Amino acid sequence: MVTRIGVIGRDGEIPEKIKDICEQIGAEIAKKDCILICGGRTGVMEAACRGAKKAGGVTVGILQSTDKNEANQYVDIPITTGMGKIRNALVVISSDVLIAINGRTGTLSEIAIALNHGKPVVMVNGTSCVGEPLKDPNLFFADAKDAVGVALDLVK
Repeated sequence: MVTRIGVIGRDGEIPEKIKDICEQIGAEIAKKDCILICGGRTGVMEAACRGAKKAGGVTVGILQSTDKNEANQYVDIPITTGMGKIRNALVVISSDVLIAINGRTGTLSEIAIALNHGKPVVMVNGTSCVGEPLKDPNLFFADAKDAVGVALDLVK
């Protein structure tokens, strides 16, 4: 069965450094023949999907609304929910492991849901993710270049 890696992080405008990290992680997910799952919108999600698509990967965007056109252009499979932010739970539950990058409160909620479900979360060092102060046995930290490898090791 294919591994599903959720990429979570802020939407909207993100710094170029963060875009580069997200694209690198998305590409690595594709190269490892995994499926990238995300919220399907802008920011971290769009940059990670762009990296995955450039590397020939498959992307799934679980959207807050019922409008599939809200998905970024790099989402292969837009899943509409009409659930607003509650869809964060679907992103988490649909993923085998999550990688958190440059998040805010929405990302924090996804991290909390993941930890409550015993799902491992890899926090990317140096990306100002809101979960960095948390201490939990299912919370791991990695540099961008190692994040996908750490994630895959956690679900084997």
